[in-house]
Amino acid sequence: MNRPARMRRRDDSVLTRMIRTVFTFLLNSEFEILFLLFFFIAFFLFKELTSRPEYNQILVKKPDGMDWWPY
Repeated sequence: MNRPARMRRRDDSVLTRMIRTVFTFLLNSEFEILFLLFFFIAFFLFKELTSRPEYNQILVKKPDGMDWWPY
């Protein structure tokens, strides 16, 4: 009787079973990994942009009071 390709066999080595388990986990959680990766990249880009003085003028408090429309 033929077994399915993803069925674990007892004659596989421990390393083969571990690698197969990791790949199965990655295939099942692909969306969640991409979702978190998107937020990490967006966070680091926002952090980089707000650390530059020429880009974060909107977030900097003006010394001459509350000026809502500086331009």
